Amino acid sequence: DTTLRDGEQCPGATMNLHEKLEVARQLARLRVDVIEAGFPIASPGDYEAVRAIAEAVQGPTIAALARIKEADIERAGKAIEPAARRRIHTFSSGSDIHLEAMMRMTRAKNIEKSVAAVTFARSFTDDVEYSAQDTTRSDRSYLVDLYTAVAEAGATTLNVPDTVGYASPEEFGDLIAFLVASVKVPGVIFSVHCHNDLGLAVANSLAAVKAGARQVECTINGIGERAGNCSLEEVVMAMRTRGDAYQVFTGINTREIIRSSRLVSRMTGMVVQRNKAIVGANAFAHESGIHQDGMLKN
Repeated sequence: DTTLRDGEQCPGATMNLHEKLEVARQLARLRVDVIEAGFPIASPGDYEAVRAIAEAVQGPTIAALARIKEADIERAGKAIEPAARRRIHTFSSGSDIHLEAMMRMTRAKNIEKSVAAVTFARSFTDDVEYSAQDTTRSDRSYLVDLYTAVAEAGATTLNVPDTVGYASPEEFGDLIAFLVASVKVPGVIFSVHCHNDLGLAVANSLAAVKAGARQVECTINGIGERAGNCSLEEVVMAMRTRGDAYQVFTGINTREIIRSSRLVSRMTGMVVQRNKAIVGANAFAHESGIHQDGMLKN
């Protein structure tokens, strides 16, 4: 769950330290596997929040985000130090447009720096996640080279972000299946991080699960940058309700979903639309007389 990191990047959704701790404790009750608690290098407040969550919250792995820079990784490592289970999530990019325009880096230099970052992160924890931003607009053969190199350097989770919400479910599922088959490093977990710019974040994440992804990055109520992220409650309930289709399970305590949704809404000031799937006020309400009649009969 990345509500406390990417979710908080939603305009107007800033939380203070007390609020972040309350949300993190609720995420633990929800039984998420990993809490991405923040981006420690971004500000003293972010560092303090990640450190406080690492000290106070038991159960989930506590993750901190870092660019492929030693200063970022060192700051992240110190922030998560108190956690019983800790992870550093370091990221670069995979697309030429990002490498050329944003990072001013060649493909080869990006691989070199990414490998160095993963190696350095391993000095703080054995649990290292690596993301290449903008994978859905990246050259596939380059992605194989990049992900293989960081996995061989010790990255245990390879995250595939649809950074600008560009992919369709068919395309994204095909990309994940290709990477799972092509990156031949035993034991790595493939992860996805989908944005909702085209309203497809949940559909893309589910397509990825069918193609072999075994971690989905998501947020409570789908909050996040721009149009938001994959909604935790929707992707969890889709897999639970349609277990026949997905053949996977999560450890999520679904009885805590509504409480989690309401808490995040209250803490961030982001009102949940009434017709929002799973957690909206109208999600289980029937207006049609025919539907009402059916519900009363059964």
